[in-house]
Amino acid sequence: MVMSFLLALGAMAVAFAALMAFAWIVQQRSGNSGWVDTTWSFALGLIGFAGALWPLADGPITVRQGLVAALVAVWSLRLGSHIALRSTAIDDDPRYAEFARQWGAAAPRRMFFFLQSQALVSLPLVFAVCVAAHRPGDTLAWRDLCGAAILLGAVAGEGLADAQLKRFRADPGHRGRVCDVGLWRWSRHPNYFFQWLGWWAYPVIAVAADYPWGGLTLLAPLLMYWILVHVTGIPPLEQQMERSRGEAYRAYQARTSKFFPWPPAAVAR
Repeated sequence: MVMSFLLALGAMAVAFAALMAFAWIVQQRSGNSGWVDTTWSFALGLIGFAGALWPLADGPITVRQGLVAALVAVWSLRLGSHIALRSTAIDDDPRYAEFARQWGAAAPRRMFFFLQSQALVSLPLVFAVCVAAHRPGDTLAWRDLCGAAILLGAVAGEGLADAQLKRFRADPGHRGRVCDVGLWRWSRHPNYFFQWLGWWAYPVIAVAADYPWGGLTLLAPLLMYWILVHVTGIPPLEQQMERSRGEAYRAYQARTSKFFPWPPAAVAR
């Protein structure tokens, strides 16, 4: 089992590196960094799907492998399609554009290695999918159904947040304003919150006393929280929003929870 997991991890690492190299080529030729996140979303789903169905042992694909493969595919298709549609409507992603501005003439080279680092950092995510799918047992248990409910609920919540933001921005009367309706009234980044929440599905499915590999799946939600809250998610996005919305966004920050949904009145001013 150890060697089988290591082989699967190695194959996933090579595949992710290749797909993020492809993302770099697309970004360089199009000038639109939005396709980076589109490719990342589809790449993670494709590699996770393959990892879930990876034949670690002799025998047919189990129903749990099929369930986990379907879950990561649903997540990937929803997020990737959303980002792809958004990317067609913009010239560039402001976060990546700011990185390029800071890097100057070295931007193409540094972008390549930045995307390769994204591939490396994402390995615990696809490995969590693989580990959850291969928890021993031929029949589904309550934890499998709970995990599926968590992921599908998270996908629905993220989709609702994205739809609310899209409707808000489509109203000409909201031009220059900060979206603070619906889920965005309770969290400044409800889409990120639900994206993070979905990664708890795999520990719920995998962590079991008789399956020592299951504990490794906890790295997925912990890593996703770190990425979204402290690295490439909230920090560059909020810096861009502060530049474009100024005092209106700072007032929104003062009354609205940063990540976890919480009633605005309960947030310290």
